[in-house]
Amino acid sequence: MIKRTLFFGNPAYLSTKNEQLVISYPDKNLETKSVAIEEIGVIVLESQQITITNGLLEKLTNNNVALINCDQYHLPIGLLMPLSGHTEQTERFRNQINASVPLKKNLWQQTISAKITNQAGLLREKGIPCRKMEIWAKEVSSGDALNHESRAAVFYWANLFTIENFTRGQKEMAPNNLLNYGYAILRGITARALVSSGMLPTLGIFHRNKYNAYCLADDIMEPYRPYVDLIVSHIIENEDTIEKLTIDMKKQLLSIASIDVCIDGKNSPLMVAMSRTTNSLNECFEGSSRKLLYPVF
Repeated sequence: MIKRTLFFGNPAYLSTKNEQLVISYPDKNLETKSVAIEEIGVIVLESQQITITNGLLEKLTNNNVALINCDQYHLPIGLLMPLSGHTEQTERFRNQINASVPLKKNLWQQTISAKITNQAGLLREKGIPCRKMEIWAKEVSSGDALNHESRAAVFYWANLFTIENFTRGQKEMAPNNLLNYGYAILRGITARALVSSGMLPTLGIFHRNKYNAYCLADDIMEPYRPYVDLIVSHIIENEDTIEKLTIDMKKQLLSIASIDVCIDGKNSPLMVAMSRTTNSLNECFEGSSRKLLYPVF
């Protein structure tokens, strides 16, 4: 089933009845709505005037819904996830914690190779020559010891957008505001899939910043980032200004969960593909496989 992404940008009261999310509004002229909880994959709470019941939180958590809340500046700041996401969680945690350094270096090699391949795919779709990146993707070594990721990033960001002096960074100029928002949603989708597959989003295979609670999510989402970049690229081409993140832009970025990607030779919504990626990661940790499944742009 393709899961839905719900965005709440206006004041609302969220509760539950008969396994439905019930949405009512302070404005009595607006009709009460309901959505089956089993159909929901991601919820974004943006308005500061949303009230949500604990009964609904319980059902959303038990259905592994990624609940993302935003700050007063309308930017994602938190993610609610279940403490227990899989029946074999303890064994899978143990396998993840006991993963050897050579295995983690191999997984990072596959991840960066897939990321550069997908970045090259997006450049190619936009008619930008990217032979260098196709070569670098094949040359990534164990643990990316020669840092091909950084080399590819310099070329990628210099060519993806026709914006003079563009630099990729959290606090840099637009369209970084669009990229930051899209990546935050992608991170929530990734963390949700990792928990569903019985793993800790915290313990990464490469990222290890002690202040980062989502190191593994940040690892695994790397090859998926170009799909966010694709949406941002479309927004830039069709909007007069991108300095301010509008509701329409956010809706476009939230479509990332249902965007079609090609994984293992078949088209699939990104959220479904992400679950296949995290399941393949678990197989690597448990020793039954050495191959991470990633989509190919």
